[in-house]
Amino acid sequence: MTAIVIHEVGPRDGLQVERQVVPTDVKEGWIRGLMASGVDIVQVGSFVHPEKVPQMADTDELFRRLSGAPGKRALLSGLVLNEKGLERGAACGVELFCMGISASDTHSRKNTGMGSAEAQQRIIAMGRAAMDEGRKVQVSVQSAFGCGFEGRIPDERVLDIVRAYVDAGLLNISLADTAGHAHPGQVKRLFEAILALGPVNATAHFHDTYGLGMANVYAAMEAGATTFETSFGGLGGCPFTKVAAGNVATEDLVHGLHRVGGRPDIDVAALIAIAKDVAAFFGRELTGRVHRTGALGY
Repeated sequence: MTAIVIHEVGPRDGLQVERQVVPTDVKEGWIRGLMASGVDIVQVGSFVHPEKVPQMADTDELFRRLSGAPGKRALLSGLVLNEKGLERGAACGVELFCMGISASDTHSRKNTGMGSAEAQQRIIAMGRAAMDEGRKVQVSVQSAFGCGFEGRIPDERVLDIVRAYVDAGLLNISLADTAGHAHPGQVKRLFEAILALGPVNATAHFHDTYGLGMANVYAAMEAGATTFETSFGGLGGCPFTKVAAGNVATEDLVHGLHRVGGRPDIDVAALIAIAKDVAAFFGRELTGRVHRTGALGY
């Protein structure tokens, strides 16, 4: 439990579906709070066309403001979908490039305008190019556990993508439950399978669409996943899937780790304060639990 890595994706995955655009200064304050809380990685935003996702229009500016922060410990990540995004990210200080392929051809076309096969060729080439320049890269399989449009995704389709990553030397690999269809047995089976393919650093990204998010986290841990992508307050969801629903909440996972002696260095009170501030900004209750109930102190 002490080796678990927390990748906070709220500023990107959490905010991308929100119609109310958050001012850059407000985002910056939330991200600086996350960086100070002790989480390991913060995903600042994505490099997409501002007309497609207006919430992400200030991603370049945020990286410029944050990349030189004094005493910064957290790694700053950014999501890129294409070569232009990679170029923009390299210019503004992205420290970890996140990029991926959807195991669902339908989701891939809605999300990127490309089918899965074309996306695979481009993403692997981008990942290799970034690594050749000495940059950190994480590659993902989106819709790895099911798709709102296509339904069940065969394990072998996911494993074929992972094999292509491993063959290309891209070993920092995330399985993302974009549609929230995963269940613990499936999660354990798939993570065990990808870890058997090579020296993979396995990351898990779960949405809580059908209430199994936290159960899936622990199943992934049992299988050997060590990095988890979560969002403040449980905010978020992919705007290009059929049913967009929130992520596992960062403060909920950290609180759960604290209960068994894990990651005592992460300040759960700071995470709760950020989640409350996010909820107040949007004027509604978020789906996370611990920012509402408070943390247990024993």
